Amino acid sequence: MANNQEIMDAFKNNQEGPKEIDTTRKLKVGLIGTGWICDAHINSYMKMPDVEIVAGADLVPGKADEFFKRWGLEGVRTYPSHKEMLDNEELDAVSVCTYNKTHAECTIYALEKGVNVLLEKPMCVTLEEAIAIREAEKKSGKVLSIGFQPRFDPNMKKVKEVVDSGVLGKIYYIQTGGGRRRGIPTPFGTSFIAADTGAIGAMGDIGCYSLDMVLNAIGYPKPLTVTGYISDFFGKDPATYPGHPEYADVFAVDDFAAGFIRLEGGIILDFRIAWAMNLDTPGDTIIMGTKGSLRIPSTECWNGSIGGPLKIYSEVAGSQVETVIPPIASNVDCFYEKVRSFLDAIKNNAPAPVPSSQIIYNQAIIDGIVKSSQAGKEIVLDIPEI
Repeated sequence: MANNQEIMDAFKNNQEGPKEIDTTRKLKVGLIGTGWICDAHINSYMKMPDVEIVAGADLVPGKADEFFKRWGLEGVRTYPSHKEMLDNEELDAVSVCTYNKTHAECTIYALEKGVNVLLEKPMCVTLEEAIAIREAEKKSGKVLSIGFQPRFDPNMKKVKEVVDSGVLGKIYYIQTGGGRRRGIPTPFGTSFIAADTGAIGAMGDIGCYSLDMVLNAIGYPKPLTVTGYISDFFGKDPATYPGHPEYADVFAVDDFAAGFIRLEGGIILDFRIAWAMNLDTPGDTIIMGTKGSLRIPSTECWNGSIGGPLKIYSEVAGSQVETVIPPIASNVDCFYEKVRSFLDAIKNNAPAPVPSSQIIYNQAIIDGIVKSSQAGKEIVLDIPEI
C-alpha cells in the first residue's frame, strides 16, 4: 500500500507550456451583447493573432459602437440585434454575452446560421431551453462550448486528477456550494436580478460553477431527482441596496438556493449557494469515497478556484492520515484559455472543450431546484438523450 508521501507525490503539478497558434487561417468573430462580461471576451480575442473581430450586436442603441471605440477597434460593423448581425455577416464564431434570459434564442439562431458558439454561463435558464440548444447544436454540426473558465485553473484540474486517480475509491456523497456573505451584483444595474433578464440569480451566476467543479471531477453522472429550495430574503430588502432601495422591487430571482440531488451511480449531491447570507460560508466542498475523502476549502467570495490546500483523508497501513496538496501557484489566464480552447476546437474539428452534453445536466439541476421549490416536493428530472 502506498504511504502518505507517495500519495502526495502522485499529485505534483505538471503545468503545460504555451501552445503554438496557427495563423494561416484567420477566424472571423462576432460578439452578441456588449455588457461587462464581453470585456473579458474581447480582451482575450484581441490577444490572438488568428482572430479578426468583424461585428457586434447589442439591443441598447449606440452601446456596441461605444464598446468597440473604447477598445480601440475601428471598422467593426454593429447591429441592433443578433439576428440582423447573423443575417448580414459571414462569421466563423460568436460569443454570446447577453442576459441569461436570451442565451437560448441567441445561441440557437447562431447555430442555425452555421456559426460556432462560445456561450457564456449559465447555459440558459430552463431545462427545456437547454434541450432546444442541444438539438440545434446536433443539427448544425458546429462547435458549442459553454463558458466555464474555472475548468482551466490548475487547482480545478487537480481536483479531477485526484478523483480520476482512484485514491478516493467509489464516490458516494458530495457536499458543495459556497457564496458570498454580501454580494448581489447590482453594481451592474438590475440585469442580474430582474425576471425578464436574469431569470435565475445566485444559481446561474456562481452556483453553476460550483456544480461544474464537482460534476466534472466525477465524470458528470446524470441527475435523476431533485429536492430544491430557493429564497430571496436579502434581495427583497431595500436596506440591501444603499442609494437604490427601488432595486428590491425589481428583484425576482434567488439570492440563496439549496438542493439535494440523486445522481446516477448511487451518488448524493448536497448543494447550496448564496449571493447574500448571514454566514461567511455554507461549508467546504467535500467529496466522500470508500477509500478516502477530499476536502476542497471554500473561498470568501466564490471565484472559481479553491480557498486553500486540498486534503485527502484516508487510511494507510491501519493509520488514519491526511495528505495535504498545496495550492498550485499559477499565472494561467483561465478566461484566455477558455476562448483559445474554443477556437482550437473549431480549427481542428475537435470536440467542444466544455460540451453542452455535460452542462445540460448542470442546467437540469438548477432548473430542478427552482421547480421543486415551487412545487414543494421532490421532482424527477426527465433529460432526453440528444
